[in-house]
Amino acid sequence: MSRISVALEPEAAPRREPSNPVGPVGGKHHNELKRGLSSRHLQMIAIGGAIGTGLFVASGGTISQAGPGGALVAYALVGLMVFLLMQSLGEMAAKIPVAGSFQTFATRFVSPSFGFAIGWNYWFNWAITVAAELVAAGIIMDFWLPGVPGWIWAGIFLVVLTGLNALSARSFGESEFWLSLIKVSAVVLFLIAGVLMIVGILGDSSPGLSNWQNREDVFHGGWVSIISVFMIAGFSFQGTELVGVAAGEAKNPRREVPKAIRNVFWRIMIFYIGAIFIIGCLIPFADPSLLASGEADVAASPFTMVFERAGIAFAASLMNAVILTAILSAGNSGLYASTRMLYSMAHDGKAPKIFGRTNSRGVPIPALLATAAVGLFGFLSAIVGQGAAYAWLLNVSGLCGFIVWAGIAISHYRFRRGFLAQGNKVSDLPYRASLFPIGPLLAFAVLILVIAGQNYEAVVAGRGMEVLSSYIGLPIFLGLWLVHRLVTKSKVVPLLEMDLAAPQDVEDELASKA
Repeated sequence: MSRISVALEPEAAPRREPSNPVGPVGGKHHNELKRGLSSRHLQMIAIGGAIGTGLFVASGGTISQAGPGGALVAYALVGLMVFLLMQSLGEMAAKIPVAGSFQTFATRFVSPSFGFAIGWNYWFNWAITVAAELVAAGIIMDFWLPGVPGWIWAGIFLVVLTGLNALSARSFGESEFWLSLIKVSAVVLFLIAGVLMIVGILGDSSPGLSNWQNREDVFHGGWVSIISVFMIAGFSFQGTELVGVAAGEAKNPRREVPKAIRNVFWRIMIFYIGAIFIIGCLIPFADPSLLASGEADVAASPFTMVFERAGIAFAASLMNAVILTAILSAGNSGLYASTRMLYSMAHDGKAPKIFGRTNSRGVPIPALLATAAVGLFGFLSAIVGQGAAYAWLLNVSGLCGFIVWAGIAISHYRFRRGFLAQGNKVSDLPYRASLFPIGPLLAFAVLILVIAGQNYEAVVAGRGMEVLSSYIGLPIFLGLWLVHRLVTKSKVVPLLEMDLAAPQDVEDELASKA
């Protein structure tokens, strides 16, 4: 594991590409982004990115499958892995805050071909996720207006989200702030109500900790179930890496990126661990309602059931609104992240140049429209049915996020080695990952297990279509990597030739302060 660079490609002098210009310089030049995201925007983007339907709906399924204790262990272990990854991302993003983030780091610190594959993989991941969220929004709206076809809602929400992103980075940040605030408020309300119910202040009767007394129930299915829940937990945390993309448009990235990463992780862990503990206390793991895992099952969401038992009126409608907010937030963030990734790749010569153009407000409109066009897949709901379209799109995109996380771990391992090899000191970094090199190596090892076991049950059972939808992201990524390498003859970037330069505006600000 310690020889990651050898496992990737033979080390040799590469064809040097020009330094990534995707470092916004306050809009002074043409076709560059503008730094319009404030500290509160960055904080809420990072928090809201990991709070969605994985917590509000699918968390009940994890408890049903592995028991409350098993679910807690799975989420805690995945949370630790995410913490290590966020440290890795924070170290690189604070030093080099660019909108390209993962693909820029992979290009500079591993190889141009690796960066090419990571960039297109990330764009594909979030572009498809936008489409999936549009389908999910139609399912949610069916709760209130069952007579309206889902494709109509998909079209309406696609126009709204595209419009928000087209205004400016600040308008995206502001909309995401309020959407995330609603989600966070719902979780906080749930935690408070749950604690009051456990101690007997709310509700008809308090089960206390009785659901945690039988060890076989607490860890139902043992380690096999815990490992299977890993996949769900990992998908639930996807989105925390958005802070790395947003760093390219943050007003003061070298201060705000480390701050966001330090503060956000623990808040997210409290939300997830606290919510699962409360659900485990108040709802027996064998309750069939916990098996619900889709947006159409909002009435059976563990959050809905707890609110109803607490005596909160219109609990189902309340949670339906919160889940719709979570879905729109995911679509909003996905459109933003994939647009910036496409813009970054265009500036690096990895995508058509037209996608590197911006308007006077610093918004890459061509990249935004191309990404929004992928959202038209949401209209598949009118042809193959909402549930089928959503499940397929979600499965196709699910693996891509784990591949990007693995790319972050590899890039950070190489970045730190190159940074030191070029005569720098760890103390020179704006933010330091405290557990290097154990952090990225351990996170990489866990991610390999997660990727390999993405849907092992379908593999064992021989369900071909499920295997295809679950693992198709892996051959796509490897194909992009290998084809680009064969065409460009790119090699691994030597440590002494790594481009460690930050965007010019960040360097200028640092120089002026010095």
